[in-house]
This record gives sequence, structure tokens and C-alpha cells, in this order.
Amino acid sequence: LPLTDIAYAAGFGSVRQFNDTVRAVYASTPGELRVGRRVSAAAGSLTLRLPYRRPLWPDSLLGHLAATAVPGVEEWRGGAYRRTLRLPHGHGVVALSPADGHILCRLTLTDLRDLAPAVSRCRRLLDLDADPVAIDTLLAQDDVLAPWVATAPGRRIPRTVDEHELAVRAVLGQQVSTAAARTHAARLVQAVGDRIEDPEGGLTHLWPTAEAVSAVEPAVLALPRARRETVLRLAAALAGGEVDLDPGADWSRARAQLHALPGIGPWTVETIAMRALGDPDAFLPGDLGVVVSARALGLGEGPALRDRAKRWAPYRAYAVQHLWAVGDHAVNHLPTKDTP
Repeated sequence: LPLTDIAYAAGFGSVRQFNDTVRAVYASTPGELRVGRRVSAAAGSLTLRLPYRRPLWPDSLLGHLAATAVPGVEEWRGGAYRRTLRLPHGHGVVALSPADGHILCRLTLTDLRDLAPAVSRCRRLLDLDADPVAIDTLLAQDDVLAPWVATAPGRRIPRTVDEHELAVRAVLGQQVSTAAARTHAARLVQAVGDRIEDPEGGLTHLWPTAEAVSAVEPAVLALPRARRETVLRLAAALAGGEVDLDPGADWSRARAQLHALPGIGPWTVETIAMRALGDPDAFLPGDLGVVVSARALGLGEGPALRDRAKRWAPYRAYAVQHLWAVGDHAVNHLPTKDTP
């Protein structure tokens, strides 16, 4: 297609506006993207700039992803969060690092037709389309949260590139430490994840599909029997479509589908709603980190905390990010060294 046709089909009012936007996002002109002049030496590798609405607080966003990284699938290396991607036409590896006014995104794809879905998943992972001004303005009306909002404006929700992955990992993380959850996930990846090559780092696998997880040998999951059965049951429901977490899924229906599965309670459902479905009002009043922080700040707990949280709607998921920041946990800080 001629670039003029592409510009107008995409809704731009002029070719100049289209050219300026492409240059701002991809650091290349449309013509350079088309002929591949700016593609790096490695086949299928591109460096892009992902814009966002200011402000953005990267420490807890990338810190959370790095602290919970599953070995083989994710890592922190060279000041960037890196991970593998399962895409419609193949797979990819992405490195994401904070820069001035944008996220630097270095993609290596086995098929360049996957560029658009890869970028979309990266934006979703980092919650780059949130409106931080509206969120911060509302949360700052609470006199207890206001200082935390002022200290770290633009907190985002660490989301996911794969809704099925996040759901399974939420169950693996039930009532265990971050380190234990990573270990359980790594065992699963090593057993049924597809292997890939990563010349630039230590990534070795794609996260396994729901079908693969549902068929895994029970011995691979070193979990209590009830939780192991929950993982297998959830994976089968995801693979069969009984639970729909795809982009555009109805949040209420998805919650009901999850609640119907034995072994999945409110904490797991709301974690999935917040990070996989993208519900900005998902809330975790029973989360240990939230409970401890709320108690320390004098926000109460149980019914008192739920009542206080009403004033944070419709952005209670972002209030959770600020409450998690009260504790001195690795998820709140950018790593200072590479993943071992």
C-alpha cells in the first residue's frame, strides 16, 4: 500500500501528521521502516520508543517485574527487563528500559509480522495507556495516600503480556513467598515450555501454553495436592475457553468464571482482574502486603479498610500499588545488578 493510503486508513488527517507520529514512536521515517534501513544487524531486530502519558514512576513498575521474574522466561540484564514473547507468527524477545519521556523497547522477532502485537503486549505489560494525572488527582484527595502519591507520581500496574500465564502464576503464588512462586514457575517452564535461543542473554524458554500446562505430569508441580489440582483445573478451563481472560473479556463474567473453580478465592480473582484483565478498580483487601501497610498507615483492616477504599474508586488497583510501596521490598526498586 502507498504510505498515503496507510496514513488516511489509520485515521491521520495528513501525511505530515502520520510521518511525525511514526518518527516520534519508532525513531525512523515510514520509508525507513518499510525498506528496513534502520533494522539492526540481527535479522528481525528493531529498537522502538514507546511513549506514555507523563508522569511515570518506573521503579516499582520494572522493579516488580524484575523481582518476580521467572528464570528462563524473564530476566534483568544491562538495565533492562527482558522476557520472551509467544506471538501469532512465531516468538520474540523484548528488552524494556526507562528513558526520558518514553520506554526504550528493543525487540527481536522471528517474524516481523508480529511487530504490532508485540508492541501492543509491551504497552499493556507496562500499563502505558493509563491516565496518571486523573489517577493521582483522585488518590491524592485521601490525606493518607497524598504524600505517597506526591513522592512517586505516575505509578503504574505491572500487568502481563499473556493473560493465561498471569492466571497460572497467580495460583502458583498463593500463600507462598515471591522466591517460592518463582521456583514453582521455573519448574513448570523447564518441564513444558518451548525452548528458544537468546544470543544476548540468559532467556531459554517461552511460557508454556494453557494446553501444555493442563497436561503436565503432576510430579512437576511440587505443590500441595489441592493447589496442584487447582493449577491443572484452571489451565484446562483456559485452554477450553471456559474461562475467558482475553483482551476485551467481560470483567464480571471472567470473575464469575474464576470463582466457579475450586481453589480460586478472592485474592487470586482480584489479582487476575488487576493484572490480566486490566480492571483499574480491582482491590486486594486481604493481601498480606496491603493489610500490613494499611495497618501501619492507620487505614484499618477488614471492613474498615474496604469502607476507606470506596473513596479510591474507580482506581483502587492503583491505590494497591501505593500501599505495596510502604514496605521495603525488592519489588519497589529498580535492580542494581543483573539476574544471576
